[in-house]
Amino acid sequence: MARSMTGYGAGEAPLGAGTLTVEIRSVNHRYVDLRLNFPEELERMAFDVERLLRPRLQRGRFDVSARVTQGSAPTTFDRERAIALYHDLAELRDELAPNTELPLTVLAAVPDLFRAAPCWDRETLLASFEVASMRALAAVAVMREAEGEALTADIRARLAEARALRQALLAEVPAAVDAHRTRLRERIGKLLDTDMGLDPSRLEVELAVFADRSDVSEELSRLESHFAQLDTLLSSNEPVGRKIDFLLQEFMREANTLGSKSQATAIAHAVVELKTAIERMREQAQNLE
Repeated sequence: MARSMTGYGAGEAPLGAGTLTVEIRSVNHRYVDLRLNFPEELERMAFDVERLLRPRLQRGRFDVSARVTQGSAPTTFDRERAIALYHDLAELRDELAPNTELPLTVLAAVPDLFRAAPCWDRETLLASFEVASMRALAAVAVMREAEGEALTADIRARLAEARALRQALLAEVPAAVDAHRTRLRERIGKLLDTDMGLDPSRLEVELAVFADRSDVSEELSRLESHFAQLDTLLSSNEPVGRKIDFLLQEFMREANTLGSKSQATAIAHAVVELKTAIERMREQAQNLE
């Protein structure tokens, strides 16, 4: 079953006295695009995270975020930052409202002055991240498979429409070619009646050439072969999004040729409907892995 590139998952793992939570969101993309959004205390492991996750990712853009929820770990006070910030606020006070009171309590509203002191080393952090990220990826995979199942069902429904239209074209084409050949013979007959010196044998050759150029049996045969290929790809457990996209381009190429070879109204209408079904399949296939 083909998978979607859209998914979300979260995973947790213990980290010291707290918990490390990893969230992963994936959307469609031509290649693998990994984007990390980590707080300051986790930024140091970005390179290791890249090496850990990339081999496990298929096509798509992955936004990975992580956060640490502290337990009863001791907190630290960023004294230097607090002093610098208070001095900046005092200068601003002297400029805007001299002699007004500037209590130290204003610092209590500043985020990150009081922090829980990290109580883990690099190896512990990476081990915790691996556990949490694997759980998140497992949840992403479940959602991508569910989304892929829905996309596959819709593409199969459109494929059934395309097959029905091909059958309609198979029924219409012979009569359309015969009707056009008859009209040409009538016109040629009128020209011959005018005694314009036209060579009947030469005209017969031209009619044969026209019939050959109007024959769309090859296009219809290739379409059925493409339909069978798409069936196979949709049943695959491998990433097939790019292959399906290329194959649907071939669908459209055959449909365009069908439209250019026949002038019959019924066939033209069927070809338009066929192109519509193909375009809808392509829209859905854009989200397949």
